[in-house]
Amino acid sequence: MRCRFLNAFTVSFALAVAACSPTADFDGTSGRLVQTSNVTLVQITEDSVGGITPETRYGSKSIESALPGFTTEGIQTAVENKTEWALAAFNTDGFQVLQVFKGQNGKVRSVHGVTHHLQGPNGERIGMTLGDIGTAKADCRAGKNLWRGMAICKSRGHPNVELVYAIPGYQGPFDRLPPSKELFDAELQRILWTPKS
Repeated sequence: MRCRFLNAFTVSFALAVAACSPTADFDGTSGRLVQTSNVTLVQITEDSVGGITPETRYGSKSIESALPGFTTEGIQTAVENKTEWALAAFNTDGFQVLQVFKGQNGKVRSVHGVTHHLQGPNGERIGMTLGDIGTAKADCRAGKNLWRGMAICKSRGHPNVELVYAIPGYQGPFDRLPPSKELFDAELQRILWTPKS
């Protein structure tokens, strides 16, 4: 009797969470709750991230000017091969939306989208799976160092945009990607934009 109560509670709780989230759905393959959003705070295209373009200077004033209503703050964060300082961009509710990295020329070197309230050039959203997005395994490589156990993939048709996926439960070997069946459920964690040269 107690197990039935706990199972009913678990299902009720999951449905309540789904009802309260901006967009939540059970995916068709694993039955897990996938949280994405239909609210777009920033659009990432091949040419820009919101108002950030290849000409944007790296600095709080320039980035805040390119993203009206956003504030910035210095943070230390992990990129694939090291940790480094970046400017995090926060929306008016205080959610971190982007991480902006400095280039050698005083301009923006790259931008990482880190919340489900943004959209990639093909409609990609944080929280979607590789299967949802339709990324081909041939367009992916195994992450290294600080991104070990992750898949780093090209955004279809956009060579300067990459998608970083976490692979739930993957135990290696880490010098290669898992079989396609495991990779299918990998979850998008970051969208990386590098200005075209």
